[in-house]
Amino acid sequence: MELHITGDPAADKLLSDDAFALLTGMLLDQQVTMESAFAGPEKIRTRIGSMDPAAIADYDPQKFVEMFKERPAVHRFPGSMAGRVQSLAETVHQDWNGDATAIWTLGEPDGQEVLRRLKALPGFGEQKAMIFLALLGKQCGLQAEGWREAAGHYGQEDAFLSVADIVDPESLSKVRASKQAAKAAAKAAKTAGP
Repeated sequence: MELHITGDPAADKLLSDDAFALLTGMLLDQQVTMESAFAGPEKIRTRIGSMDPAAIADYDPQKFVEMFKERPAVHRFPGSMAGRVQSLAETVHQDWNGDATAIWTLGEPDGQEVLRRLKALPGFGEQKAMIFLALLGKQCGLQAEGWREAAGHYGQEDAFLSVADIVDPESLSKVRASKQAAKAAAKAAKTAGP
């Protein structure tokens, strides 16, 4: 698997090679651009020397926040997001023996079970879990039965709705356009009122 999400070869290689880094990028994907969110794990790895869940979970929380603030910042909300990354690392370390791939492979779970496991992770709500499930299925070779259905509209072929659909600059543009259209529609619905 070779992901092309950030435009930065080192960041994309880490996402392609390290399941916990990919999970962390998904966690960071809120209120920042997708590229910035998914480049975050490479910044963390470069600054603390590891993306190992145990190392991140055991890292001094205050120093972890300070590392998030270093320029360029890992996230625009360093305090809360650093805490969420450490919570995620702790969960993967404790519940999944430090192996993020176990979340979607252990016991050969079907799509609904993978979705349930993802939603149980700190910082992963329904939508984030569905998007990550679609990313696993579309780009990471996940074979879980029913993953497309469990991922909802994010699982559709040629949907261009999320990071799951980004494979090159052209698909990134299509995802951007669909996200902007969705935001505009939501804003219009809000202004129209009841």
